Amino acid sequence: MTSSTPKHNIFWFRRDLRLNDNHGLFQALQSGLPVKPIFIFDREILDKLDNPQDRRVLFIHQTLAGIKQKLQSHGSDLWVYYGNPERIWTELVTTGNVENIYSNKDYEPYAIQRDERIKGLCTTHGVGFHQFKDQVVFECAEVVKDDGLPYTVYTPYSKRWKAQFKPEMLNPYSSESLSQHFLQEKSNPMPTLLEMGFEETPFHFPESKPDEEIIKAYAEQRDIPSVRGTTRMSVHLRFGTISIRKLAQTAMKLSEKYLNELIWREFYMQILWHFPRVVKESFKPKYDRIEWRNNTDNFDKWCKGQTGYPIVDAGMRELLATGFMHNRVRMIVASFLTKHLLIDWRWGEAWFARHLLDFELASNNGGWQWAAGSGVDAAPYFRVFNPHLQTLKFDPECKYIKQWVPEWNSLQYARPLVEHEVARKRCLAVYQKAVGPESAA
Repeated sequence: MTSSTPKHNIFWFRRDLRLNDNHGLFQALQSGLPVKPIFIFDREILDKLDNPQDRRVLFIHQTLAGIKQKLQSHGSDLWVYYGNPERIWTELVTTGNVENIYSNKDYEPYAIQRDERIKGLCTTHGVGFHQFKDQVVFECAEVVKDDGLPYTVYTPYSKRWKAQFKPEMLNPYSSESLSQHFLQEKSNPMPTLLEMGFEETPFHFPESKPDEEIIKAYAEQRDIPSVRGTTRMSVHLRFGTISIRKLAQTAMKLSEKYLNELIWREFYMQILWHFPRVVKESFKPKYDRIEWRNNTDNFDKWCKGQTGYPIVDAGMRELLATGFMHNRVRMIVASFLTKHLLIDWRWGEAWFARHLLDFELASNNGGWQWAAGSGVDAAPYFRVFNPHLQTLKFDPECKYIKQWVPEWNSLQYARPLVEHEVARKRCLAVYQKAVGPESAA
């Protein structure tokens, strides 16, 4: 940026990678000063990724390139940085004519702490710091019990969510119509993937436009892994390439079941916000007394899809190949790891965090604790999914299994790591020793 840059505001893209219906961006563009849009590839996050072909970084990079191109068509640009956010912000607020920083809120523990540090930096240098609700319909303390305490059971939370909802909450923010308010300057080229230690690999990401036919049939087809019965919108919600308002509006029109899934997402987000300890601890403390077997060989076979249980192996191989796993199968493989193999849910959660395109801390943590019985509104620990019965119910013709486990039903297929009934009894004994009867859990 040149020294002649006029006074301006900055909009900081994070989990909201779109120009349309973006609340914080809308507020910035209405602020009366030119807006410089930026994105920071945060080394605090990227340095923890151990796969140079991580598709999530590719997804972000491709999305930013599209935003940059659009902004350039309006005479502006997107400034993309790579490094430590505090150092980058220190340079921005001390060397430029920056009046205010605008961004949308992020509710994960790391993001909250990072934003507090940036806010303090801004206060020191007399720069405004403004944040807005964008990635949820209701944020973390907006749907609570009459006494102000958070809900820890989904059904009453969802009822209160729907009771408090007003249609105008889904009105879009017309940020895309204000393009004339962007700063009219050119940026340097974006850092390349290679410069950040990553590689570009060919991959086809799902489109950001929801398929309305799938949403209409969602209630009937959502549990069948062999058909395209889910929208694949989770990666777009994760990175904000679609507005939650648009998706919720579509859901309200076409499928309450789909809307309920969006509410589950917000339920888990408010749990993480109210109880950040769940990142490392069981929500129900007694469950941290479980004596996990944590057999590393069994875990390795689970990771690779070599457990000898076809529905489990199909899911794990789908994950490795695509970065996606069908939601019903996610429950089956998580139950298998924690109940059949007695491996700590945190191991499975970390594996999903490493490989899922749509990895979102709140939902991933909530889902794994649900499967292990240790979380809010969790399945009782004596509920142990039988993979064979789950297959008969959701993949009776084994179409999904045949797609991902071609050697199934042959001599080349792995022998089962455990026998279901033996594993079930062992699980119940170990859990009961740690937590007592389920009613006391």
